[in-house]
Amino acid sequence: MSIKLILDTDIGSDIDDAVCLAYLLAQPACELLGITTVTGEAVKRAQMASALCKLAGRRVPIYPGAEHPLLIAQKQPQAQQAVALSRWKHQARFPMNEAVGFLRRTIRKHPGEITLLAIGPLTNIGLLFALDPEIPRLLKQIVLMCGVFTEGPERGLLEWNAMLDPHATAMVYRAPVKVHRSIGLDVTLQVKMPANDVRARFTHKLLRPVLDFAEVWFKSADQITFHDPLAATTIFDPRMCRFQRGAVTVELDNPEQRGRTLWQPGAPKGRHAVALQVDAPRFFRHYFSVFR
Repeated sequence: MSIKLILDTDIGSDIDDAVCLAYLLAQPACELLGITTVTGEAVKRAQMASALCKLAGRRVPIYPGAEHPLLIAQKQPQAQQAVALSRWKHQARFPMNEAVGFLRRTIRKHPGEITLLAIGPLTNIGLLFALDPEIPRLLKQIVLMCGVFTEGPERGLLEWNAMLDPHATAMVYRAPVKVHRSIGLDVTLQVKMPANDVRARFTHKLLRPVLDFAEVWFKSADQITFHDPLAATTIFDPRMCRFQRGAVTVELDNPEQRGRTLWQPGAPKGRHAVALQVDAPRFFRHYFSVFR
């Protein structure tokens, strides 16, 4: 049985968003209903998503979304990997100022059926939940690549997606979604691949533009961390990560700590599930198994 899914992404900054979208397009159990893009240069991000969809032969609705955080200054103004777009066919124009409306219409059309996968700053989702407070209850689940939760060496870090729009992050964690899952930086950092291994393994046609985008990424990094793909794979293989329920709150009062995710495991009324562990070999087997 296929899973109805909408992807909200800031593809074009860290390479893992493109790695994730390629996986969703190749995953036979994924019914990708649409893509919304978020943060600076949202149209260029939509064009990058379009390049992968075109290569996959898929007509997926794509909507550029919010380019600026709700209340703080923009910290991610550019989609750096878009410089490689000229080498790949892509849609140039998109419906503007309709991303939140698309999300609202589509979720209302399929109540209780849609998984919302958010792998960027949560501005679009925060706006959606503010515009229509019933939407969280109409989702099947929300899955986020967001936050830091466990007591490891990353515990003192602010996670990028959470901090880029901390007020939207807080809105999303307050929302009454039936299944509310987070895969945090402390877990995703356990699934990495060196650049040379990426070049050797990204041979499938859907991964060729990803590798092209990755070469831009590799100018300042020597590996890929599969943050967003890990979040996506947990939707299709629930045994990929071990989750625990609790309650997540988001720091907003301290300007230097805005966006920090605070997790109380086992909270009596906790409605959030956070990933505690990942089976890394299982992840890599599963990820590459869809590219046949």
